[in-house]
Parts: sequence; structure tokens; C-alpha cells
Amino acid sequence: MPTPPVILAFESSCDDTGVAVIRGREVLSNVIANQAIHEAYGGVVPELASRAHAQNIVPTLMSALEKAQVQVDDIQAVAYTRGPGLMGSLHVGAAFAKSWAWAHGLPMVPVNHMQAHILAHFLEPDPAPEFPFLCLTVSGGHTQLVRIDSPLDMTILGETKDDAAGEAFDKVAKLMGLPYPGGPVLDRLAGEGRSDAFRFTKPQVPGLDMSFSGLKTQIWQFLQQNVQQNDQFVEQRKTDIAASVQHAILEILMDKLEAGVERTGIERVAIAGGVSANRGLRARLQAKSDGANWQVFIPPMAYCTDNAAMIAVAGSMLYEAGFSGDLADEPVPRWTF
Repeated sequence: MPTPPVILAFESSCDDTGVAVIRGREVLSNVIANQAIHEAYGGVVPELASRAHAQNIVPTLMSALEKAQVQVDDIQAVAYTRGPGLMGSLHVGAAFAKSWAWAHGLPMVPVNHMQAHILAHFLEPDPAPEFPFLCLTVSGGHTQLVRIDSPLDMTILGETKDDAAGEAFDKVAKLMGLPYPGGPVLDRLAGEGRSDAFRFTKPQVPGLDMSFSGLKTQIWQFLQQNVQQNDQFVEQRKTDIAASVQHAILEILMDKLEAGVERTGIERVAIAGGVSANRGLRARLQAKSDGANWQVFIPPMAYCTDNAAMIAVAGSMLYEAGFSGDLADEPVPRWTF
């Protein structure tokens, strides 16, 4: 058998600088430099994110190469996130990755960030799903239900028409005064509250598409009305609010996922993206595995949020299929597939 390629990868779509090295499907290193500077602003500030990437990318690269114990001569190709993401952040990562590849005479492989989230399921040691399978890809910027027939053949069956589910989590958390990033905090509080304490109306969206904007507005109005009557309402009921909000968001996601399984007849189901770290969503999927005979694939926590290992495995598959880019490739902040 041929020796699996060693791929160096860069991820810089938002506020985390990631560099990873993989050999085939084995992760040799996966280093992430987080940007704590955004906590003071309650959200990612694009200009600050770009500057932090420029500061972090070299030390992150050096750490990843050291941990992987590989030399430049061992690397077959350099993969990087071309999009979607923040334009400034993408520019830093893409420019550095392409320059580094060019300087060392290596092929450069541009990768779609959302496809990479899906293909993270092919990293060792967990078993990879067989084709075809469905993937609910949920993050702060995207919510999509995707059919995957091969690593290079993916079809979006449905997606959000407005806000993403992760954005809804984060914005509700901000309305509640929770620290940034709010999604994980809301998830933790939800585990301590009653999901039936408050009811929110689900949007009626045809087909497999989704919507979260109306739900977000409904929750904002609910909080406003109750705080006017009792300024301690959020603090006194925060666990029940969190549990009820999470229940409403997950109901939308699960309804569409169940409809997708029924429509396609495919019962191999995966989740991906930052919100796939949500404990409530993981529990709902596991229950389907136990009760509905779905074959469920839930990624390790390390591969849920943005990371370069997923970029590396996607780049490896593209490289093995003969795809490569060049220095003229520009970042695509709204890159669909």
C-alpha cells in the first residue's frame, strides 16, 4: 500500500488560529491559539481577530511541527481554509499558507470550512460513516442539512433562511447577560433547568429549510416583558430559561433532521460544527441511536469547534483526488458548496 500523505493545514476562518499535521487519517498534532480579547466585547471583532491571527500563526505553526515531530521534507501538501469566514481572518491564514507552500515547493490545497467540519468524521480513531450519510452541520454562522455521497460529493438538502442556530444560542445568552462565548454557558445552565418551564412557538418553514430569527425575536420580547415586571427575573430563572430556549432550538433541528431521514431513507446520521458540542443535541442524537435504530456519528469535542485537523483531512482527500490551488486563489467569505 502507498504511504499515506502528510498534510500541514491552517485554519483561520474566525477567531481561532489553528495549525495541524496529519498522516493519512492519523492526527499528529492539532494546535489552536484562542483569542481571549473578544470576551470584553461580547463577540468577535473582525479587525482584532485579523491582528491576533497575524501574531499567533508563526508560533502556532512551530508548535504544531514540533508536536508532530515532522520535518518540512516529510510534508506532501499544505491545506488551508479558503472560506467561508471573516474576510480579514481568512486573508491572514490563506496568505501565510500559500506563501509557506510556495517557499517550500509544495502543492497548496484550498478547503471549504463547512465541508471540513463534515469530513472531520474521517479522522482517527473513531469509525467513519459509510456513504451515503446525512450530516446536520450547525455552527455560529451556518446551519445546514447535508447529504454526503462521497468526500467530494455533498448536497445541501436544507439550510437556515436567516440566523444560524449557533448565532441564536449566542445572542440569547448575551440577552441573558451570560459571558462570551455564551452558547456553552447556556448549554451548561440548561442541564440544570426545566425544558418545559417556558414555551416558545416554532417557525413554520416548508421543506427541510430552517429559521431562527423569529424565535430569537420571540425570546427577546419574552425576556423584556418579564424583566419589566421583575428586574431579577433572568437571574432567578436562568436555568429554566436556558433549558426552555435550548429545547426550542433543538426541536427545530431535530424536526428537520427526522424529516430528512424520512425523505431520503438514510439512517446514518452525523452532526458537525461548533454546536455539535452541545450536550443537549448530543443526547438527542444518542436517543435516536437507541430508540429509532439510527446509526449516529458524534464527533469528539476536539473536532466540533474550529480546528485545523478537519482542514487537514479535507485537504488530504482533495490532494489524493488530484485537486490543488495556486497563488491566485482569493479567500471566499461566503463560499457555498
